[in-house]
Amino acid sequence: MTRKKQSRGTCVFCGKEMTKGGLSRHLKTCQQRAEATKKADHQAGKVEPIYHLQIQDVWNSDFWLHVEMRGSATLNSLDTYLRSIWLECCGHLSHFAIGGGWDGQELPMSSKARMLFQPGLELTHIYDYGTTSETKVMVVDVRQGKPHTTQPIFLMARNHLPEERCKECGELASWLCIECLYEHEEPGWLCDQHVEKHPHDDYGEPFPIVNSPRLGMCGYTGPADPPY
Repeated sequence: MTRKKQSRGTCVFCGKEMTKGGLSRHLKTCQQRAEATKKADHQAGKVEPIYHLQIQDVWNSDFWLHVEMRGSATLNSLDTYLRSIWLECCGHLSHFAIGGGWDGQELPMSSKARMLFQPGLELTHIYDYGTTSETKVMVVDVRQGKPHTTQPIFLMARNHLPEERCKECGELASWLCIECLYEHEEPGWLCDQHVEKHPHDDYGEPFPIVNSPRLGMCGYTGPADPPY
């Protein structure tokens, strides 16, 4: 059996492209990150624990993030970030839990990272209790210092948009037809050429592919961009 090729992303500090695991190791020794951190530590502000989080979709490991989160930030801030970059479609309920998303211990959204996080900790984030998205949050490392920005979360790397191929011609797809998926149980990927005359519109027109594991679920259409 051919092993699936791992998705890759780029370090925001030095521009090196690696897999999720490669970036987890690289970020610990990246010289440009060390220089950016040293510069941040000379800025005004308080020293606090800052956590390196590796975040990935539970069901599709092609989608992942590496972020730093301030110790003074709350789980609510992380929830807001995940909604913005990956999940938000219809204002669904969500929660974090330790020990599993449904059976684990649910955590208050007001919990501060510094009171909860330590390297090795794993949380599950659940969004939408109907068409559910599950996200795993792993605490990789912690440093004492000052954050790179005034925001609670800083994006260090994310997966590149996975490549999908048009169902009609095999060229790179840039559109998704939901009716193909739900009503005809077949791939709905379409290129720019074949989307023009695609006959399905019961679920609305095909929409652009965006970099999110929630693509095609519920009412999600993106934009799957970092909120800051």
